Amino acid sequence: MPCLAIKNVSKAFGGLKAIDNASFSIEAGELVGLIGPNGSGKTTLLNILSGHLSCDSGSVELDGKPITGLRPEVLARHGVLRMFQLTRSFPRMSAFDNLMVTGCALGLSQSDAEQRALKLLEDLSLTRIMGLDAGQLSGGQMKLLEFGSCFMVPPRIALLDEPFAAVHPTLKEIMSGFIRRRYADGQTFIVVSHDMPVVVELCPRSVCMNAGRIIADGTTRTVLSDKVVIEAYLGEAAA
Repeated sequence: MPCLAIKNVSKAFGGLKAIDNASFSIEAGELVGLIGPNGSGKTTLLNILSGHLSCDSGSVELDGKPITGLRPEVLARHGVLRMFQLTRSFPRMSAFDNLMVTGCALGLSQSDAEQRALKLLEDLSLTRIMGLDAGQLSGGQMKLLEFGSCFMVPPRIALLDEPFAAVHPTLKEIMSGFIRRRYADGQTFIVVSHDMPVVVELCPRSVCMNAGRIIADGTTRTVLSDKVVIEAYLGEAAA
């Protein structure tokens, strides 16, 4: 039984079909890149998977149980944790307290949340700025902080939307190293990214979307060498 099953999901905004009958599944412990050109439907699909949008048709299952239409806070308690492309921290709360809020909201006791937050701050090299308000952090540090929030309680599946965008190479390596370690421990990920070198390095498998459709699914290097994928990114002239 797959960890996550996406079955014939469609979503339209007026006359624009953002997701067009998309289907694929993720096994427990997989690290999957979700790639495609701008406007291909990747973020819309993550919004559906995380409960921030409802689909028009189709269904989503987590461990064989339907989760279609559940609210984000309910899905979070089921272990579906989401990192957004644009960071959503509490700017007037310290980095430490941002993590504490997440942990307590997900059911941790205060002492467990404190231990978890301190460990994550250490793992993400944020200990020295833990007392600063989130609004005082650099853009990359804020991304690391939101990234860490996804792991205050080990998620069933982590949905990461452009985690490496506009992040300093040093901070990108911290995040990549964290993902590699968690993947080695069996954590399940879907990573949306335009950073192809990082996707190739991190993700054994990739699913490529274009115009709302799944156009390729397989090992990352095979997907990136697929003629249809190259045309989607670069146009038919690249063929």
